[in-house]
Amino acid sequence: MSKKLFIGSSSFSKEQTGSMEFQISHLTNRVLKLTDHLKSHDKDYSSQRGLWGILGKRKRLLSYLSQTNLTSYENLINKLSIRKLKIR
Repeated sequence: MSKKLFIGSSSFSKEQTGSMEFQISHLTNRVLKLTDHLKSHDKDYSSQRGLWGILGKRKRLLSYLSQTNLTSYENLINKLSIRKLKIR
């Protein structure tokens, strides 16, 4: 999915493409596509390595977002349904 197509199908405008929320949602989209690919090509180790890199980057961005803007973090993980919310 190209960037222009992704922006059109999401709730983000063209000016918000550098935002933390857009980056995380874009990485989540890539994770879903690679996961689907790896279901049928289980020995594609280069794609597995790429998936690990994407997951690591998304994890770092989510960690930073949770430290800086907790409400935005909670809204995003609920919208994307990627993590269970920890009660603090």
